[in-house]
Amino acid sequence: MAHQPGSDRETDPNVRLYNPYQDLDLHVPITNLYKLPTSPEFLFSEEAFHQRRSWGENLTFYTGSAYLGGSVSGAAVGLFSALRNFEQGDTLKLKINRILNSSGHTGRSWGNRIGVVGLIYAGMESGIVAVTDRDDVWSSVAAGLATGAVCRAARGVRSAAVAGALGGLAAGAVVAGKQVFKRYVPI
Repeated sequence: MAHQPGSDRETDPNVRLYNPYQDLDLHVPITNLYKLPTSPEFLFSEEAFHQRRSWGENLTFYTGSAYLGGSVSGAAVGLFSALRNFEQGDTLKLKINRILNSSGHTGRSWGNRIGVVGLIYAGMESGIVAVTDRDDVWSSVAAGLATGAVCRAARGVRSAAVAGALGGLAAGAVVAGKQVFKRYVPI
């Protein structure tokens, strides 16, 4: 695209000039080639009005972060389990093998279990937001309550109710902690 003097892009406040040659003393009008927008670009103008993630982004984020957190926690538990199970005559190679096997097995197991909980939570939260058309603290708490109840529904009504209450409390604590973090920690 050729440079057209007097175009709207020169006066647009959302466009900043990028010059990779700014430290060089070249007297070439290279700045005409690099005009990068500073605002987010959307395919449709309606997308610019949404201030929350889509259901697919929620699904990916919550499932991935839950799997990662579960895997790291499980690997730590597996490490301590392997250290506790060392025997007197184990060689260094056998100790390292025991640590790697135990950490890997426990990390995978915990990651899969907690990742499924994140998957259910993401689906519940996206469903609640789609039905109520509100993305607030109460939709997160309701999603946590529903997730806890669904995860323990096979063990009976009492277990589902207790797990639902714990899930709602955990989701509320996470959202409240996020708000406190936003307010008091300058980033």
